[in-house]
Amino acid sequence: MQAMVLHGYGQPLRLETRDTPEPGPGMVRLRVQACAVCRTDLHVVDGELPDHRLPIVPGHEIVGIVEAVGSGVADVAIGDRVGVAWLAHACGVCPYCRTDRENLCDAPAYTGYTQDGGFATHVIAHAAYVFPFARDADAAGLAPLMCAGLIGWRCLRALGDARAVGLYGFGAAAHLLAKVLRWQGRPFHAFTRPGDVRSQALARSLGAAWAGGSDEAPPRLLDGAIIFAPVGSLVPVALGAVRKGGRVVCGGIHMSDIPSMPYRLLWAERELVSVANLTRRDGREFLELAGRIGIEPTTTLYELRDANRALDDLRRGRVDGAAVLIP
Repeated sequence: MQAMVLHGYGQPLRLETRDTPEPGPGMVRLRVQACAVCRTDLHVVDGELPDHRLPIVPGHEIVGIVEAVGSGVADVAIGDRVGVAWLAHACGVCPYCRTDRENLCDAPAYTGYTQDGGFATHVIAHAAYVFPFARDADAAGLAPLMCAGLIGWRCLRALGDARAVGLYGFGAAAHLLAKVLRWQGRPFHAFTRPGDVRSQALARSLGAAWAGGSDEAPPRLLDGAIIFAPVGSLVPVALGAVRKGGRVVCGGIHMSDIPSMPYRLLWAERELVSVANLTRRDGREFLELAGRIGIEPTTTLYELRDANRALDDLRRGRVDGAAVLIP
């Protein structure tokens, strides 16, 4: 197999040839067909997330074909097409797992962070944590759903019934969530990097009621907002844009420090909450919805060996929608 491997924080990934692994008990091996590139991968590569092992193969938005199954696997068969997401495994016994909150598990495993991920031709996954797909679906179009789609969906659930929604950072997650909001009939307002006319044009093409820079005020007060950009200074900005009783959801796994802000921005029963990871229930709900309403991401394709270029394009805001590696 071939894999793009991270050996040190801030270093380019190295293309390496490795022995193709055999799946252990309860595991499956996939031949990777597509793996989307997530901003979390940037945080891993740049050393902004602690406690992950090195070397590591990043990538956690994976679609592939099952090539081998380990002992004890009953519900996944050779030849199945499946998806793999960020949550690779949960312990099942901690207080969070026992109360249907496996996203907060005390002893989790994460794809592309604590175990090798999908920036490779093959990957090992826990059979109980993969999601089935039809064989004739487009792998590149499915891959961004596995994190950008899932985390966007969890953020939307956390936002509640907010009608007019602000999306801060209009990348992979926001552009997929925009399709859900449009289907639900909820107007959304897109906030991008100042001057990012490409992302603003994409937002308008997806039905945004308004699109502009994060340094601009929306034309109306919002009922709620989701922050996908890892920029702590957007927290007071978003709180200032929502009405009394509104909610701001922070959807990223990493964010720069939130600056000091006046209490009046939070007052009047505004709420600030975070979303952490995802659950298999999130996956089942969103993937069923995505198939039913026909959510198709905008993608930019890269060969596996070009993973460093894909990461840099994502870092610099040069990707429309989602970047996807095709081994």
